[in-house]
Formats: sequence, structure tokens, C-alpha cells
Amino acid sequence: MIESRQTLSHQATLRFSLMNSVSGMKLQLILISLLIAVGLSPSAWARSIVDSAERVVEIPENITRVFAAGPPASIVVYALRPEVLLGWSRALHEEEKKFIAEPFRDLPETGRLTGRGGEANVERVLTLKPDLIIDFGSVRDTYIDLADRVQDQTGIPYILVNGRFSETAQSLRLLGDALGVPERGETLASEVEKVFADIEGILGEVPHEQRPRVYLARAPDGLETGLRGSINTEIIERAGGRNVAYSPGQYGLVQALPEQILIADPDTIITREHLFYHQVWRDPFWSGITAVKNGRVYLSPIAPFSWIDAPPSINRIMGLKWLAGLFYPLRWQRDLRAEVREFYRTWYHIDLNDEDLDRLLQWTGGRARWKFRAWTAGSKLVRHCGCSALS
Repeated sequence: MIESRQTLSHQATLRFSLMNSVSGMKLQLILISLLIAVGLSPSAWARSIVDSAERVVEIPENITRVFAAGPPASIVVYALRPEVLLGWSRALHEEEKKFIAEPFRDLPETGRLTGRGGEANVERVLTLKPDLIIDFGSVRDTYIDLADRVQDQTGIPYILVNGRFSETAQSLRLLGDALGVPERGETLASEVEKVFADIEGILGEVPHEQRPRVYLARAPDGLETGLRGSINTEIIERAGGRNVAYSPGQYGLVQALPEQILIADPDTIITREHLFYHQVWRDPFWSGITAVKNGRVYLSPIAPFSWIDAPPSINRIMGLKWLAGLFYPLRWQRDLRAEVREFYRTWYHIDLNDEDLDRLLQWTGGRARWKFRAWTAGSKLVRHCGCSALS
């Protein structure tokens, strides 16, 4: 009798479990039907991600439409997963397009939500129907507030990703995960870490006082520069250059006085300004600077994006390799042409022909009296930096 009761109890338990299972399946099917009815497929179910500002953001499982909040974000999204980019923050110029994979050259101009000239309003963002908004750059409170406000107004998830050079590898992994391409994120992050490590190895052998003294010349007159520690010049410092523009406690872009540059007397000048580069050799003021006298003024390529700082995104990785070769040619013995070809193929999804490669590298070697084959085959001031001198 006891065995019979146990058997009946076991059978009842099985029937109850089966009913629960069937009910659970029915409930799941009902939920799926409801999601489909409102335009959400099961693949759109949200997952949580923690962005660089430590905000927990719910994002769709599958991302297919991304709005870049500014130029740095558009570049890094293009590098990681170009097919999800809704458009460029600024439409590409004709001379830039040939350095971008053809399907993405004529993406529309979407405007930007961040930085100077932010003109994309919330209505514009809603019209584009993105799955996700990405900002790549500062994660200060100002940008956190903006992200929270736009997310609340639109219902579109908005993630902040740290654009600091030192955080590049970690940020690439974060974005690779968010965009559903973690392997791609890991590949690019690993390349960045190797470049950083190789340069650190070089710097470990070079005393600080023996490193080049570098000035970043911005604007047509060359008098705008970035102070040491600024996002605009961190590539120079990461490559092992000593930025001569320094004022304790100050950062960002400033206007240097001519006498400050004379006192600092940099031995190397980096610029992205074509007008400045072609005038500096015959300008009476600049002709007395050591960098000019020795032909060590170098013009950064700017297609499709500057190698230095405008905008400060992953485009700077190529610039970092270039500067390492300029600063330490005996130690960084790599073929620049091969490096550029590989970078543009890996990051920009484009194979360069010889003509385009020649155009990119035309002025990257300066006018120095010697080169290592292994690597290279007076205006009105608006604002003063407030420091007594460049150092």
C-alpha cells in the first residue's frame, strides 16, 4: 500500500511539472507574439552594458543602426563595424572619400550632439531611428548629463566611451562588445597594446633629457598649440616627445606668444596645417627656430582623418607609429609605407594604391638633411596661454 501511494504521488508530481512546463511555453509564446505585435523581435531583447562613465545602459541584443554623437565616435564605429553607421557627423570631402571603403563614402551628414558646432537636435536623431547612440571622448559630468538627458527624451540607449589615448584598447573592447563584434574589438585592441608596449620599450632606453623637444603648430600661423597633458597633444607625449608647451594646472588649446616659442626653441615641429608647413621655411620669425633650421618640421597626413588630433579618435594610432619613427628612427626601424598600407586596410577597410600612398606621405619626412631608409625610404593673438614661457 505504501509503495502504491508513493507511485501515485510521483505520477502526480510529473503531471504537475508537465503542466507547468506547458504553461511556461504558452506564456513564452504569448510574450513573443506581443513583442512582435509592437515591432520588437526576440533578437531585440535588451542586455546590460556598463559604459566608461560607469552608467548601466540597456541596449538591444542586435545593433544595426548607430548614431555617432561626434566625429571621434563616427571614426571608431566605422573602424569596428562600418555597416551599422548611420552617417558621418560631417560629410566627407571629396579628397577624403577615396580613403574610405566605397559603400560608406557617401553616407549622409548627421550632425553632432557633442563638442563645438553640435547641431543635431533630438528630433533629427529620432528621425534616423538608431538602436544606439555612441559618444567617444570625454566622460566628464557635462557629457554624462547630456547622455542621460538625450536618453530620457528619446528612449534610445546612449553610451559614453572614454576617448583618452591611454584607454584606447579598453574602449575598443567595450565597443566591440556593444556592437556585437567582440572578436574585432579584441583584434584592434591587441594591436594598440602592442604599439604602446613597443614604444614603452624604446622609451625605457632613452633618458628623458635626450628625448625630442616638440611643438605642435596649429592654425595657419602656427601659434595655436596644445598644452602638455591635453587631448590634442597626448599623442606626442605617448610617442616619447617632450611637449614644450607647458603651464602647471592648465590644459587644452592656447595661443602661444612668439617670444615663448623663441625661448622654448623646439627641435621638432609637428603640424597638420598645409599653409603653415609651406610658409614656415621662409618666414623670418620661424627661420630662427632649431626645428626649422634642421628641417625637422613635419606635416601630418589628414586623409581621411588627421593622424594627430583632429578629431582625436583611433586615427591617432597611425600617427603614433609615424611619430615613433620620426623621434627614434634608429630604434623604430619599420617600413612606413608598409605600416600605412596595413593600417588603412585593417582600420579603414581600404587597399591603398601607390599613387594615393605617395600623396599621403609626401610631406611626412620633413626637410631633414638625413633620413633613415628603414623608416622614410607673426599673427594677431586671440588668447594667451598664461604661462611665462614654453619650456
